[in-house]
Amino acid sequence: MDYRTLKTRTLFLRYVIPNTFAIVCNSVYFIVDGVFIGHRLGPTALAAAGVAVPVVECTIAVAMMLSVGTGVLISSAAGRGQQALARNIFNYSAVFTLVLSLFVAVVGAIFTAPIARFMGASGQLVPMTVEYLRTFLIFCPFLVFSYALSCYVRNDGGPTVAMVSLVVGSAANVILDWVFMYPLNMGLFGAALATGLGPVFSVLILLPHFLRKKGMLYFQRPTRMPGVLRSVVTGGMPAFVTEFSIGLTTLLYNLAIVRQGLGEAGLTIYMVLHYAVLICITAFLGAAQGIQPPVSFFTGAGEKDRVRKLVRVSVVFVLGLAALFYVGLFFGGQFFYGIFLAPGELLQQTTAAGQIYFLYLLFAAVNIMLTSVLQAMGKAVSSLVLSLCRCTLPLALLLFMLPGAIGINGLWLACTFAEALTLIPAILSWRKAAADQPKAVLAPKGNLPKEPVKLSAGKTR
Repeated sequence: MDYRTLKTRTLFLRYVIPNTFAIVCNSVYFIVDGVFIGHRLGPTALAAAGVAVPVVECTIAVAMMLSVGTGVLISSAAGRGQQALARNIFNYSAVFTLVLSLFVAVVGAIFTAPIARFMGASGQLVPMTVEYLRTFLIFCPFLVFSYALSCYVRNDGGPTVAMVSLVVGSAANVILDWVFMYPLNMGLFGAALATGLGPVFSVLILLPHFLRKKGMLYFQRPTRMPGVLRSVVTGGMPAFVTEFSIGLTTLLYNLAIVRQGLGEAGLTIYMVLHYAVLICITAFLGAAQGIQPPVSFFTGAGEKDRVRKLVRVSVVFVLGLAALFYVGLFFGGQFFYGIFLAPGELLQQTTAAGQIYFLYLLFAAVNIMLTSVLQAMGKAVSSLVLSLCRCTLPLALLLFMLPGAIGINGLWLACTFAEALTLIPAILSWRKAAADQPKAVLAPKGNLPKEPVKLSAGKTR
């Protein structure tokens, strides 16, 4: 697809909206998993699945790192008119992703029990966690490739196909959850099997794009490119940190809640808030990932004005989305939290905490968008620094200091302060990047395959 021929509004509607919808659907099915397991199998099974969540989040974060890092290089090369180079980067990264995901699946299936204990499982939770985690890890390559291939398709002019693949995979997971846990009564194994099979449907939808050569990207033997994997990992690291920050923030909050003596009630409040966080933050991530292909393309082509227009529209969109989420949770949060909590004091405390806590969404929306834009422009260091500012040392310090200074509400305001402090360098970094010249793309070692000669519509040789 030649992005130059499309208006900014058209690019936004084709890329940002579909990807936002698809990523939100993907996050919702994790919540539905929890609801099914909790209602059908009880709190012990839910706890066992919860122990496995960091492994799932880490796997997704690695998939995002590899796919987004590759996508930036692909679209940047395409913007320079180097389609053969873009295709070679795609194939090189796809081979590495396949080998890595198969390695994780084999090693994870063998050492599942030690991994489960390392993640905190003990006693009767160990065999249940092992059952869930081993099944998930066996299907790990499909999960990784569902994210990777959807990103590659999006960078090859197929945002709608990418959206459909993720939505179908999410819907399949929900349907299979019910079938395996209710009519077939397969227990926790059924829940894990549903989670593993969902991405299989996504991959089956995405593969024909590359097998039938519907765009510039298709499978062929890659030419060796020294340094390309380092560039993929470096360029994709901000996406890894942003995705992984959801779990890291949860860990920091859990530690702070225990330190403040809020006990099980405090942990429950935050866990319920976390379900809402998952939807909101993944919506921002979806919008940010959606804008990546055209931003990388125009950066590679040296058309900074188009980049500025796209970023302006996208920032307004995520700000509006954040305001909508906050208003909805402020006035209607009790209905959402009621899915997980019975009416009573704990539900009221969760509602009150959420009205303070979710103020941070307004700042997080802009930070996530600008962080991803910098990544798409090849400014990996700036993007990584901003990602780390949002969820590491600043947040840990604020969680330690604010409750002592202003009381328990300081706990729920810590994220807002951390995001507000990050917003200043985010804006400064974006302004600097918008004025810089684009970087050169890596070159392969050896000759690239020749471009196919177009004969007629749909035919090449």
